[in-house]
Amino acid sequence: MELAGRMAWAGNRMLRVLAGILILMMLFFGGWSLWENFQLGREAFSKGRLLQYKPDTDGGEETYSLKELAKLNPDTRAWLTIEGTHIDYPVVQGEDDMEYINTNVFGEFALTGSIFLSCLNSPDFSDPYNLIYGHHMDNGGMFGDVMEFLDPEYFEEHSEGTLILPGTRFRLVLFACMETDAYDPLVYHPGAEFQNEVLLEKLRENASVYREIGVCASDQIVGMSTCMDAQTDGRVVLFGKLE
Repeated sequence: MELAGRMAWAGNRMLRVLAGILILMMLFFGGWSLWENFQLGREAFSKGRLLQYKPDTDGGEETYSLKELAKLNPDTRAWLTIEGTHIDYPVVQGEDDMEYINTNVFGEFALTGSIFLSCLNSPDFSDPYNLIYGHHMDNGGMFGDVMEFLDPEYFEEHSEGTLILPGTRFRLVLFACMETDAYDPLVYHPGAEFQNEVLLEKLRENASVYREIGVCASDQIVGMSTCMDAQTDGRVVLFGKLE
């Protein structure tokens, strides 16, 4: 009986220890999750450092600030703004399309990554079709607001933006938003040899929302792609014409 009692006491003590360890692990992972979400939100919206490099939006000459950002990171290509949204970021371009997935404009590790131009495109946006990538952040940061354009009302209320390159300023007129997947051979193979005719035909037939702005095959088109969900291959792409 005495041995059985000792064994029962030892067993209860072991259970208490295991329960304590389990509670600590739950607290740790809960705290980690909160910290990670906080970091993601802060990274997506921490534009304090970035906005000092934002080009003059009044249509002036090439701005000193964009030059300075290019000095810090020679991969800097442009500044993209979509009016009335959180999309207001510099655009970089890596040697491949993985370089800026988890790296910010300053070359630091960041879960939010950067807004970046496809490595298949010319750095000066001179291709017929130019593809820009950005993470989908639930709080609307980075390219999170691209998802909003699937709503016809939101789409109608947000019709344009700007794309500013060193020495060049484009008006970006939005005309379509489409759901697709990461393996779409037409959407995800931009470049100098791209033929816009087929893309425009696909958008007119399959876009979730579309507005007629007179876009034609000879226009320069920009696609802005983001994930529908981190666990799937679904994608949402917003399209605009450069003017």
